[in-house]
Amino acid sequence: MSTTYNIRQKLQGIQSSLKAPKGQTNKFGGYKYRSCEDILTAVKPLLAEWGCSLVLNDDIEEMGGYTEKAPRIYVKATASLMDNDSDGIITASALAREAETKKGMDDAQITGSASSYARKYALNGLFAIDDTRDPDATNDHGGRVPKPSELAMEEAQRQHDAKQAGF
Repeated sequence: MSTTYNIRQKLQGIQSSLKAPKGQTNKFGGYKYRSCEDILTAVKPLLAEWGCSLVLNDDIEEMGGYTEKAPRIYVKATASLMDNDSDGIITASALAREAETKKGMDDAQITGSASSYARKYALNGLFAIDDTRDPDATNDHGGRVPKPSELAMEEAQRQHDAKQAGF
């Protein structure tokens, strides 16, 4: 007799089995991080094992247009886990703000970079991936304020990573 699991039990099984190592290294800061692609690579076999599908969607949202400042554009990424055996679905969303301009990037690349970032954090939320030890959350640059050149190097690395991801 086979066991039937509901969508929450399947999500719990995926969350407890998922290993998404930080497979990327920031060349300028020397720290490890995981990309959206790293998470997707790790979760795909578990989706098949648990009989689930994953869909990522983006929406563009305008916020902050009620002040004297121009509204800001955000990418809202939603990660949806769907049970292939029922109508069960669980979603998680995350926002990332588009930069107004980025040196060396056209508008599509700016949006793609924000999309990749938002998708990573939507996946983190859905699959309970703890990034509190991730440099995005804890990098204090040795307890000092980083120099603008250091910030520029980190941003250049993020842009490079976004380009490598096809954005």
